[in-house]
Amino acid sequence: MSRESVWIVEDDVSIRRVLDRAMSREHLTTRIFSNAESALGALEADVPDVILSDLRLPGMDGQRMLREAHKLYPDLPVVIMTAYSDLKSAVTSYQSGAFEYLPKPFDLDKAVATVRRAIELGKGTKREAEPAIAPSAETDASRVGIIGQAPAMQQVFRAIGRLSHSTVTVLITGESGTGKELVARALHTYSPRSGGPFIALNMAAIPKELVEAELFGHERGAFTGASQKRVGRFEQADGGTLFLDEIGDMQAESQTRLLRVLSEGEFHRVGGSDPIKVNLRVIAASHQDLQRLVETGQFREDLFHRLNVIRLHLPRLAERADDIPELARYFLRKAADELDVEAKTLTDDTARYLKSCQWSGNVRQLENLCSWLTVMATGREIHVQDLPPEMQGEEDMRETTTTWERALCDWLQNRMSSADTSSESGVLDEATPMFERAVIETALVHTGGRRGQAAKVLGWGRNTLTRKIQELGMTEPPEEDESK
Repeated sequence: MSRESVWIVEDDVSIRRVLDRAMSREHLTTRIFSNAESALGALEADVPDVILSDLRLPGMDGQRMLREAHKLYPDLPVVIMTAYSDLKSAVTSYQSGAFEYLPKPFDLDKAVATVRRAIELGKGTKREAEPAIAPSAETDASRVGIIGQAPAMQQVFRAIGRLSHSTVTVLITGESGTGKELVARALHTYSPRSGGPFIALNMAAIPKELVEAELFGHERGAFTGASQKRVGRFEQADGGTLFLDEIGDMQAESQTRLLRVLSEGEFHRVGGSDPIKVNLRVIAASHQDLQRLVETGQFREDLFHRLNVIRLHLPRLAERADDIPELARYFLRKAADELDVEAKTLTDDTARYLKSCQWSGNVRQLENLCSWLTVMATGREIHVQDLPPEMQGEEDMRETTTTWERALCDWLQNRMSSADTSSESGVLDEATPMFERAVIETALVHTGGRRGQAAKVLGWGRNTLTRKIQELGMTEPPEEDESK
């Protein structure tokens, strides 16, 4: 019986070797290519079970190779890897037919598991090649402010990519200011309905007595002040996408009417008798926990399930702190363009300081800050002292969050002062296992002993966590049922 085969297309020699060893340990036959052209040429004589390819390659890039490979073999799974992961490259990869999209650096266990899944799903499964959707100019992620390298944002990018061939209902959750409307617009733009309208409506901003008229429109004379017929947001969004923001603020009676429309696909204008049919996609969003609102009777359970087909959760800005400098530079350029002035720049100290702040208002707060700095900061460079007083007031919080770093530095200084320079074991060899043991124990406590969830919190694969526990000689707690 022949072994399953994986072709690795990667121009970085070290990454090729690491992937080659990882796949070989899993008893997979590998074949290595440094460019896309040679891999495509080899397809004329042989076909692997899966191709694992870098996105940026010398000559032909990974996405073009993916499209060319699928012209020959539409059922061949191709996994795209990239160190330059953004929304546009993620979506384009899925639209071109990628089986999966892996941002670098990735856990080797995850890469192996992805390859295994591609092989298993590819066995005996024929699928039609999906036509690529040409993205419009508006879909450039940097132009709409959807920027991020943080793992949580990469999950959002991959989800948008997977949904790019679909018009399924999506529920977006996350705190206020995290960018829910931007994600909704991206879902629309990268979808089969991109040629239709995108209509956004904030349910929290509409008086409850006007909600139904706003959604479904009204006939002339339907109520006092209705001097003429008005087309509602459902009709305006026909053929496109209707985005209902802050859906958790919708009143109970309006929830009932909305559920009926979503179920039956038709509605009546307020004061009207003729049924109106529309063909649209609904995307909803809320900063509230809708599941909890269901439990307390404030939100209809059947409407929740109707909206919660696919759920996307957006992280708090503080949870993606490494993205803050890039986001700030983007917002500073945007504010400068709007005011027709030269863009200001962040000093390294200011960038580090902003990463340590709490950001209760999330991305919206950062954008507002950059607009303020563009007007109020006097110099070309922005220093910490240029920040508004309320932002500089976070110094105490920043000091608190770095206490552990100072304690670590003190410990290292003491160890280095007393270390035997003739010893073969260095201070880092002593500190690293201690640090790993601490984060593993904390993660297991946080997840109640569920190793699968703990591995996810740590950004590892489950096998990596298990191996680390064994290497560190840790006493393994009884594993909790992952389904609880």
